[in-house]
Amino acid sequence: MTTNWRAVQERLKALGFDPGYIDGVRGPKTDAAIIAFKRSVGLRPRAYFGPITEAALMGGAQQRARADIPWMAEASRMLGLHERRNTATLRKWFDASVSWIDPREIPWCGAFVATCIRAALPGETLPDNPLGARAWGGFGASCDPVFGAVLTFWRGSRAGWQGHVGFYWGEDADAYHVLGGNQTDAVTTTRIAKSRLLQARWPEGLPVTGRPILLTAAGTPLSQNEA
Repeated sequence: MTTNWRAVQERLKALGFDPGYIDGVRGPKTDAAIIAFKRSVGLRPRAYFGPITEAALMGGAQQRARADIPWMAEASRMLGLHERRNTATLRKWFDASVSWIDPREIPWCGAFVATCIRAALPGETLPDNPLGARAWGGFGASCDPVFGAVLTFWRGSRAGWQGHVGFYWGEDADAYHVLGGNQTDAVTTTRIAKSRLLQARWPEGLPVTGRPILLTAAGTPLSQNEA
């Protein structure tokens, strides 16, 4: 695998992880930044930079796909932002419909999805309560789980009220890889068991341009609680 280390350093710096001088040469500071980034998105915190890390940081196959799905370009641009480390940035970024919340105090997975959708589709109708994860089960139109789809999941129990919402990033045999907010208190990609899926939705009236993206689990544990 050939790595463009200058691009990696620039992306790390943009997300707030200091790789040192931007010179395209991998060194101890770049490795430390990679470790910090991987820890922030739920990957094993080591300096190894393989396809999974590249996909999380730079987009991988998703980077090629997201050009036609603008809300995914917006979502992936925010990868790594943390509710405590980047509180002001998140609050400034949030769509007006949810801008009043403090992400340190209120679950914000719905706010993340709402903001990405509205940034790409300003006139799009959001759920009456976009902060309610399960409310997104009535958003737009039903679709298959594909790149860019809004996925809603149950938490606690299928019959309960708790849930989680995020965007389809990919999948492996057992889990969907979800790009979302409020995942370990940050914008990350995380694995959520397929058995917890409630709905896959797509903006009403738009052609479904996403496709399934097959990934590997790579030792990443299943998320148990996205609150």
